[in-house]
Amino acid sequence: MKKIIALIGISFLASCSSVFVFTDHDSSVDFSQYKSFAYYKLQIDEVDLSDLDKRRILKALDTNLQAKGLTKSEAPDLLVSFETKAKEKVYVNNFNTWGWGWGWNPWFWGPNYSNVSSQTEGTLYINLIDAQSKQLVWQGKGRGRISEYTKKRDELISHFVGEIVSMYPPELIN
Repeated sequence: MKKIIALIGISFLASCSSVFVFTDHDSSVDFSQYKSFAYYKLQIDEVDLSDLDKRRILKALDTNLQAKGLTKSEAPDLLVSFETKAKEKVYVNNFNTWGWGWGWNPWFWGPNYSNVSSQTEGTLYINLIDAQSKQLVWQGKGRGRISEYTKKRDELISHFVGEIVSMYPPELIN
């Protein structure tokens, strides 16, 4: 019984914090040549996001990119930018609590129950741009549920960024 409860708890936690990550990159680029990074301020300033969340993303990017061996520099090899998008998803569930028969009829064979809920799905794009050519060389995209009302925004954003940056550089991914 304890194992079942632990398994349900782990599944619940994993489902609450899941980030779906997709990446794309220029296959002609040798990513081992990149040793330093800086932020592409012009693009970051255009992002429609609170300054607090921008700082949280930048802090998480600093931590994760430095863990990958890149150093922050005034003369960088890579420029880093990000974009965000949010989409409201509405879920409608209809339940026929009792009855039998063929098909569905809301006025026949008992009460029905409908539940409507919504969740916000956020997408964070992290772009790595070659500083010399100004060409996009790698893009990571993380998608998952977000909430403006969470008390753990720092952890959530750090997790989002960490999951995306974990896919860089592409040669290390099988």
